[in-house]
Amino acid sequence: MKEDNRHQETIQCPVCLSNAFLWLLITLLALPLAGAKGQCVMENNAFLPGERLQMDVYFKWGLIMPKAGNVELLIDNAVNGTRNGNGQNGAAYRYRLLFKTTSMFDHIFKMRDTIDCHYSKEMQLLRSEKRVNEGGKYLVDDLKFTYNEGLTRVRSHRYNLEKTKIDTVLVSEGCMTDMLGATLFLRTHDISAMRVGDVIPFRIAVGRDRVNVRFRYAGQSIVEHGDNVKFKTKRFYMDIFDEAFTETKEAIEVWVSDDGNKIPIKIKAKLKIGSAEVKFRSISGNRHPLTSRIVIPSR
Repeated sequence: MKEDNRHQETIQCPVCLSNAFLWLLITLLALPLAGAKGQCVMENNAFLPGERLQMDVYFKWGLIMPKAGNVELLIDNAVNGTRNGNGQNGAAYRYRLLFKTTSMFDHIFKMRDTIDCHYSKEMQLLRSEKRVNEGGKYLVDDLKFTYNEGLTRVRSHRYNLEKTKIDTVLVSEGCMTDMLGATLFLRTHDISAMRVGDVIPFRIAVGRDRVNVRFRYAGQSIVEHGDNVKFKTKRFYMDIFDEAFTETKEAIEVWVSDDGNKIPIKIKAKLKIGSAEVKFRSISGNRHPLTSRIVIPSR
């Protein structure tokens, strides 16, 4: 097992369709934990166990933009037995992403992806398991997190049914998260004080790489959702230093509900092959009323 201590360089990930989708979905809400209380501790005032968020994924090639898949994000109380990198049992919350392609896309490139994260009661990420089943190939990324003296260490273990592909330790000053765990940052952060142009850097562990990402706040925006529904949102641009995108600057544009829930309403990205959009479908078990939703009376 190899320990990687390169802190400052920009890292790039291998190109693959599933990573492009996962970046599109999960990096929309990331913020650094340096501003939180204690090392990598988040104060949650946005959600409760039992929340269910559903979204639809679309890929666009030319004039064609078919529905490509369905996403579900679930927050629950953790099951006893989850351990972090030190073998300590302390998980309180479980956060999952479930993604599957539509029947039409199954004939092109079938994907069944899950990411399963466990957090302590202080909202420190303890463990993340990403299981990818794409095109008949199965792969697991198992990340275990420990925190000490201002450093985050991540035991990164990638394997398939035949062999181990990666077994290393990533080290980062401050906080580092997994791909899905990034989505909780903004939801536990006060974004009301952000000004247009504010830039926020952070880092995500992927395989043997530490991928550098940064956000830029772009102000308030109204997003149309169907014929007679609109959402008040806060808009962000995101720069990603990853090969899955055609551009690193403004690789993704995201709209987050302007209410206490801070859920994603719309995400848009340019990919190496076409572009992609993720659109809000429904939510249940939300902690706060969805006051950002505006219904326009029919004439």
